Amino acid sequence: MILVTGAAGFIGSVIVKHLNDSGIEDLILCDHFESGDKWKNLRDLKYTSFVQVEDLFNHEIWKKVGALKAIYHMGACSDTTELNMDFLYKNNTEYTNRLLTLAAEKNIPIVYASSAATYGAGEQGYFDDHNELSKLKPLNKYGYSKHLSDEWILKQKKKPKVWFGVKFFNVFGPQEYHKGKMSSVVYQSYNQIQDVGEVKLFKSHRPDYKDGEQLRDFVYVKDVVKAMVELIAAGEKKPALSGIYNLGTGEARSFHDLVKSTFKAMGKKPKITFIDMPSELRGQYQYYTQAEMGKLKRALPKFKFMKLEDAVSDYVTKHLMKEPYLRKGK
Repeated sequence: MILVTGAAGFIGSVIVKHLNDSGIEDLILCDHFESGDKWKNLRDLKYTSFVQVEDLFNHEIWKKVGALKAIYHMGACSDTTELNMDFLYKNNTEYTNRLLTLAAEKNIPIVYASSAATYGAGEQGYFDDHNELSKLKPLNKYGYSKHLSDEWILKQKKKPKVWFGVKFFNVFGPQEYHKGKMSSVVYQSYNQIQDVGEVKLFKSHRPDYKDGEQLRDFVYVKDVVKAMVELIAAGEKKPALSGIYNLGTGEARSFHDLVKSTFKAMGKKPKITFIDMPSELRGQYQYYTQAEMGKLKRALPKFKFMKLEDAVSDYVTKHLMKEPYLRKGK
């Protein structure tokens, strides 16, 4: 049996789909459905049971020795504009640390979601070297809540035998439809093109970046999930691989490139308008992110990420322009 937290969310539900396609349906899923459409992410997927977030640590699964084969911990508040640090600490940091503790006690392989937001403005670079971790200065409270768990696990004398903290860069792809303002630029661009025929992007407020040329490491959710599954498998063969890893492509691309790829996938000519960035975002806005991927390449030497244009085309043509929600085997 495998536990997936945040299972009704974006990356969590894609993990469930991936496991289903691998013949695994003996899954415990943990999340809150709430009042939105997250339930649709699981509608066509298979699992054994669903547990509410607040009930997970009292679940009987923890009493059964060897029952859990792996944990994929994706559950968190991922809103980078959330202002309540106490909420973020309890929901993101403490919850993650409790799961890591249980994984260590019960010898369960675990992968948990960290974030590229831990890197702040990138003044220290984007290196997933454990020795560089203490130098990082996140720009927002969300990033700090993730950073605290990264620091915490490295300080523990007793760690899970197999564990991975993965720093997600700018992930996009199917199953993100419930995320609203936190959904990817691809998804928001697709909807803007459908509605008004053009896309609005933030202007640059730095002289060294032209409008639309702000750079991000955009990575497709299908690649992210495949990499996590392969990391767990590699770690079971070689536990020394355990640690904190970047999960990006290692290639920074502009928002302009991303939006042009979206227009192309839809068979339309680009039409882009630039608007002022809200003042409250300017102090925590990252103009450049690019994951240093040497560590992952050494752990998974055969792994390859999709090119941005191919990934956007796959997302738009196979999902957004058809049935958007994932189904087992399709």
